[in-house]
Amino acid sequence: MNTLIAIPARLASTRLPRKMLADIGGKPLIVRTYQSVVAANVGDVIVACDSEEIAAAVQEVGGIAILTDPDLPSGTDRVLAAHKQYDKNHRYDFVINVQGDMPFVAPEFIQHSNNMLCESNYDMSTVATPIRDDSYKLENVVKPVIVFEKENSGKAIYFSRSAVPFGGPYYHHIGIYCFRPQTLEKFTALPSGTLEKTEKLEQLRALENNMTIGIGILPLKPPISVDIPADLEAAREYFRHSS
Repeated sequence: MNTLIAIPARLASTRLPRKMLADIGGKPLIVRTYQSVVAANVGDVIVACDSEEIAAAVQEVGGIAILTDPDLPSGTDRVLAAHKQYDKNHRYDFVINVQGDMPFVAPEFIQHSNNMLCESNYDMSTVATPIRDDSYKLENVVKPVIVFEKENSGKAIYFSRSAVPFGGPYYHHIGIYCFRPQTLEKFTALPSGTLEKTEKLEQLRALENNMTIGIGILPLKPPISVDIPADLEAAREYFRHSS
C-alpha cells in the first residue's frame, strides 16, 4: 500500500506568527518536522505550504513543497489541495496529515496510524497516548473518548478540551490523521457542525456526520507541539538535551 504524508504549514499562524520558520538548533521548525516525518519511513513526504519562504526552507534540505492557497480555512484543506496537485495519477492508497508544528514527533505515531487504517474499515485513524499527570485539566490537551475494541485500540466517539470521560482514564490525542483519498475529499467537503464550532476541533465534523475514527493508544510521551512562545523554548531545550 502506498502512503503520502502531507505536512500542512502556514506562515501567518495566529498565536505565534511565522513559527514555521522559527529556529530550533540551526534549522527552521518546519524542517525539523519534515525530517522527523521522513525518518518514520512510512511513505513519500510533502509539505503543503502557503508561502514561498516555507517552500524555500523545505527545498533547501531536498524536500518537496507544494504551494497552496493562503486563504484555505484549515490544515486539512491544505493537505487535500496539495494531494490533488501532487498525486494526479492517483498513486496513493492513504494520505496522512501530520501537523507541521511537531518538530520531534516519534515515528511510531505515524507508523501506527497508517497501519491501523491499512488493517481496518474505519474512515479515518489517529493516535493518542495515556495521560499520567494533571495535564488532562488543560484545555489545549485534547482528550478522546474511546470505545475499546482491542486492548489498545478502538473507536473514538468524542473529542473534547474538557476532562472526559468523567473520572478517566484520560488520553492525550496526537494531531495525526490517516485518510483514504476519497474519505479526505469527503471530509473536507462537509460543513462545520455545532460540536466542531463549540470545541474548535475539526475531527468532530467527522463524528457529527457518522464517519468512524479508529484510534490507537501508544505508551509514549506526547510530542512537543509548538503553539506559543513557551512551546518554542521547550522545543529548543529538548533539542539541546537530545543532541
